[in-house]
Amino acid sequence: MVKSPKIQFVRYHTILKHRLMVSFKAIRLARFSACLLSLSTVAAFVMLQPPVVQAQTPPEETLEQSQDPAAIPEDPAVTDDLRPLAQDGSILSIPGGQRLMQEATDAVAAQDYDLAVQRLQEARQVFNQLSNFYQELSASFSGIDNRIAEEQRNLAVETAQMRDQATYQLALVHRAQNKPELAVPLLIQIIRSQNPTRELGQQAYQQLFELGFVDSPYPRDADEEPTSAIPSSGISQ
Repeated sequence: MVKSPKIQFVRYHTILKHRLMVSFKAIRLARFSACLLSLSTVAAFVMLQPPVVQAQTPPEETLEQSQDPAAIPEDPAVTDDLRPLAQDGSILSIPGGQRLMQEATDAVAAQDYDLAVQRLQEARQVFNQLSNFYQELSASFSGIDNRIAEEQRNLAVETAQMRDQATYQLALVHRAQNKPELAVPLLIQIIRSQNPTRELGQQAYQQLFELGFVDSPYPRDADEEPTSAIPSSGISQ
């Protein structure tokens, strides 16, 4: 019996549909298996990684301490005195004059007397200016603000003492240079400023006695013979 084309087409369509359904099921199964395999691989990779995030996360106490302003160190640049004349490199200041004195002492140790004279003259000028300025400020504030007046007066006395010290050291350097004629006027200035009863004034008079400028020692009841204070490797009093 010969089947009609219509029957053959229906049969062929049914067989093709069945095969397509089988193919779709196989493809879906393969995709599902591949997905499971990918998830297993990712899970295994994650398990093998070290807990980096946990290691880098600071504890809660550390975070609180870092946010505490008291735990943050102060910036030295913020607390430093930024006034120009308060800086270390300023010349018109007590540290500036002291730095010149130290440079003079180093120059004498190296027997560079010319440099020592220059530095001592500069230090003497700085301390003299400071003393005059502080004295003028003290007089200006007298009767207005006694605290400031007294503070400036003390600074004037302090810098005047430093000026006389620089003057005395300068006189000693002139003695070391065999130039006593330059030392005498400086020594007399010291006696006039310090008074002969004070230690530095007595030392200045002793230098005048050793130079032969005066004949009578002072104080008169001194039992020891006067000794020279000419510096050899440094400035001495």
